[in-house]
Amino acid sequence: MGVVLKQSIQNVVVTYMGFIFGAVNTLFLYTKILPDEYYGLVTFILASGAILMPLMAFGVHNTMVKFYSNHQEGEKDGFFTLMLLTPLLGIVPVALVGLIWYDPIGDWVSQVNPMVKDYLWYVFFVGLAMAYFEVFYSWAKVHLKSVFGNFMKEVFARVGVSILLVLLYFDMITLDIFFKCLVGLYLLRTLIMKIYAFTLRFPHLDFRFPAYTKEILSYSFLIILGGSAALILLEIDKVMLNQFISIENVAYYGVSVYIATVIIVPSRAMHQITYPLTAELLNKKDNVGLDTLYKKTSLTLFIASGILFVLIILNLNDLYEMLPENYRNGFTIVFLIGLAKVMDSLLGNINSILYNSKYYKTVLVFGVCLATLTILLNYLMIPKLGLEGAALASFVSIFIFNMVKLVFVKMKFGILPFTPATFKVFAVLVLLAVLFDLLQFQFHPIVNIGLKSILIVVMYMGILYRFNISEDVSGILSKWLKKNTP
Repeated sequence: MGVVLKQSIQNVVVTYMGFIFGAVNTLFLYTKILPDEYYGLVTFILASGAILMPLMAFGVHNTMVKFYSNHQEGEKDGFFTLMLLTPLLGIVPVALVGLIWYDPIGDWVSQVNPMVKDYLWYVFFVGLAMAYFEVFYSWAKVHLKSVFGNFMKEVFARVGVSILLVLLYFDMITLDIFFKCLVGLYLLRTLIMKIYAFTLRFPHLDFRFPAYTKEILSYSFLIILGGSAALILLEIDKVMLNQFISIENVAYYGVSVYIATVIIVPSRAMHQITYPLTAELLNKKDNVGLDTLYKKTSLTLFIASGILFVLIILNLNDLYEMLPENYRNGFTIVFLIGLAKVMDSLLGNINSILYNSKYYKTVLVFGVCLATLTILLNYLMIPKLGLEGAALASFVSIFIFNMVKLVFVKMKFGILPFTPATFKVFAVLVLLAVLFDLLQFQFHPIVNIGLKSILIVVMYMGILYRFNISEDVSGILSKWLKKNTP
């Protein structure tokens, strides 16, 4: 876990930097500067672009990680050339569909919110930028260099958005220019990531593709289904809300989802480095190492995500006091989406195991079925329950998907992520939630949040350290205490 822990800590720091800027944007700048309907439009564009991304990347960002370690040095240029060209198999058809059927598609997505039709090409270019960004990011990850890419992914775009919103606030740019610059920001991010990736290994075009190119392309095509299914589970609710209710509600929903998404930050940071390590363990058929990594990532991520969930739920009322009135009714959304994120974290590196194993085809079928279920549940629940219906549909779909993955890995690999420490952590979290739910301060919301959070975290870390529930956490705390003890 040495390499994992070091880069994971760096990635956690970077990712939280991004979420700090994201929180400022989402909770304060967007809500105070952009009209609600335009904030909803931003949410729709970014969510739709994210859903298009796996298709436009043509699964290359996963394929590169899976097959890179199988190539000798002399074969890598041909492999990289193939990886650079393959996304065109997804990009060109999407572009042609957009050119030929722009009006029918635009009319369909803008039935409730007519303004959406004028911004469909923005969705295409955001999806394109996200796709090639992930390709170049994977290029860096296979060289075990994930921190800079994580910075570009989590921090760069959000800082850029902050700047654009400030410029908009002072009337230095118009709304139209803001949206154009937003798309340009994602394109610029991709260009910078490309330059960095090429400094790690500059590709020399070599059209002597690997001998098993057919297998690589087949995997890429199938992984599109998996990537699309995963993003549909995460993003389709924001897109489908546009079809049923006015677009400003997408903004209200997006804020609640963002608050809950903070829970997944440690997982996102750790997965940047565990994904290639898992692929390597599978290629070496090291089942013991795989089991160890599975359990350690599960426990570490549960410890982190669990306390974040407790902190968010217990401080949510104070946080809402600082938001405009229209954004304050999302407790149910935050609870359901947050609980789903904790479940994701509890399964550790399970996605890395599945998508890098020989069983990935079966898992992709599961994913497609559950993505279809997600769309169906949203279709049924949003008209009846509104924003809470979208959250409930996402929660049910993610819960079912996680249970399917958990059972499948147990059946095929004979391993589970849970240990006795998992249940100890759960008991501690329940104890803290019950105890501190009764504790209410009467100060300014920021002071209330700070005081309660400090008390909860200190007590939590003290219990983990005292009973040595996690070796990794105890090791970090021991080193920190030695450095800070006179």
